[in-house]
Amino acid sequence: GLSQARKQVTTRLHGLSQARKQVRGSSSQAREGLKRHFSELQTAVTRLLTERLSVLLSEVDVIEQDSVRPLDDCQKLIEHGVNTADELLREGEVAIRCGLGEKEDLLGCFTKKALQIHLDSLPEVPVLVDVPCVSAQLDDSLLYAVRDRVSRHGSVSSHPPVQIEELQERPGSVLVRWCKVDDEFAVQDYRLQYRRSVSGQYEDTYIGPEQEFLVLHLDPHTDHLFRVCARGEGRTEWSPWSVPQTGYTTLAPHEWCPGSEGYILSSRRNIAMRSDSSPSKAGVLYSNAPTYFCGQTLTFKISATGQMDKRDSIGVCVGCEGEAESLQRDQAVCISTNGAVFVNGKEMTNQLPSITLGSAVTFDMEVVNLLPISNNNNLSDGGNFKLRVTIGSGNREVVFDWLLDQGVDCLFFGCSLAHPGWKVLVF
Repeated sequence: GLSQARKQVTTRLHGLSQARKQVRGSSSQAREGLKRHFSELQTAVTRLLTERLSVLLSEVDVIEQDSVRPLDDCQKLIEHGVNTADELLREGEVAIRCGLGEKEDLLGCFTKKALQIHLDSLPEVPVLVDVPCVSAQLDDSLLYAVRDRVSRHGSVSSHPPVQIEELQERPGSVLVRWCKVDDEFAVQDYRLQYRRSVSGQYEDTYIGPEQEFLVLHLDPHTDHLFRVCARGEGRTEWSPWSVPQTGYTTLAPHEWCPGSEGYILSSRRNIAMRSDSSPSKAGVLYSNAPTYFCGQTLTFKISATGQMDKRDSIGVCVGCEGEAESLQRDQAVCISTNGAVFVNGKEMTNQLPSITLGSAVTFDMEVVNLLPISNNNNLSDGGNFKLRVTIGSGNREVVFDWLLDQGVDCLFFGCSLAHPGWKVLVF
């Protein structure tokens, strides 16, 4: 009892330290993020302001240069006129001071020059009103706008608006379900990411409005981390990530059996293509092992189609009989490509839609009863074993009881397709 209690205490202490680690760790990450973001903003805004200032200063320089140039030209002209007048005055004085004979000539020459000069032809000095008076128009509107935006920029939350609700293991995959925990948050899209917990980067696996997604192609017995975030209506930025949850699957992925005549498999063996190598008859292609367990959903997705045949079958069976041409036989349930449903080889009256490109056919089974059970509780004593089967295709489904002469907990799946061109993915 003591060791049990000690164990419980240790577990709780560990839980507490994890919780404290999460609070401290996420807080310091948030702090770093805030500091980095605001320092980048500061740098960028300073650069923008500096650039704008230099644009405006160079506009002032241009106006100043353009306005001063004509004034300089005007000054040169006036100065030139004044110099000419000075020279003429000097000549006049000389002419007056000299003797009579010379005086006549000089005065004549002076008069001639004086008549040629038009002092009134000098340029007008512009009125001050007409000369540029440079000023800068500045107001506080930018500051108000910036203050307003800055005061609302960024936010801090103690909990992400979305959290992962459950992780269900499936064959070679994990079904991830999440939910919104912030009622105020109006969601437009969710975004799910995962990574192998030991290494690697997170990668996107789903973006859209749904609240669950089956993450395929996961190696069994390997921890994976899953996290989810959301984007609000009319927003471009994503919310903070949920707390990452660890999930894994112990179930081997569903695979088709390699080396079957008439079928080619993908590298992961989860896609089978009916080839034209043996057009005559290519019996049933079975699963590699009985990997279907009751309580799971088995899905067949049609990614390419061929010609239909009423002998076609896709379904689940107890054993894999080498000789059978189709699953339309005892100990099997199946659907044909035309939508007919067969139970132990007998066609049901209920039919499902024909199978077309992109169709997904699902099989769900649960054990209903195990009666009569003999005294030694051995299932294989010929007691009736009843499975409740649901087959779904399109938006329709049929539900029926499948009677078997012995208890089974795992089943094979298979398909038989008469004509080439069909491609079936299983998961």
